Amino acid sequence: MNKTVLLYLIILLNLNFSFSQTESEIDLLLNEIAKTKNSIGIIKTTQAEKIMDFGEKALPILTEFFTDSTLTEIKSECNKRNLTKGELAIIIADRIEGMPFALLTGVQNCTMKFCENNPNLIEYYLPWIKQDGGKLFKEKYISWLASYNRKSKSERRKEKRKSKKEKT
Repeated sequence: MNKTVLLYLIILLNLNFSFSQTESEIDLLLNEIAKTKNSIGIIKTTQAEKIMDFGEKALPILTEFFTDSTLTEIKSECNKRNLTKGELAIIIADRIEGMPFALLTGVQNCTMKFCENNPNLIEYYLPWIKQDGGKLFKEKYISWLASYNRKSKSERRKEKRKSKKEKT
């Protein structure tokens, strides 16, 4: 019995350590990206590519930074101001997996003329996200991440098949 409890404790500690290691790694990468001069260049940095390489696993970690109001050196031509570290995390999260903007921000933009030639589509919505420091957006985003409807039907089928195989 004691061996089983000890084993679970070791596994739990390892999981927490690896999550915190990834969180600190993403934090360091965000700090490096924050030195970029223009928001259009964010996704072209090797640090952003490293975060994007984590894929879907990085999304819950990035949400921890969404409300970080630390100013960066990144100038947003769309919003005529410097971005915060939280906004940087939001932009990268959107690049990893496209967000349903209207659902998460409550704002719909059918023309997309505001930020022409900018690869960061979420940047248009940052003023609405920023209204409460990003707290409501973060809550909605976390709920959306956990939602069943987030994934396509084919992805849900694949997950079902995978879980059935694991059971057998």
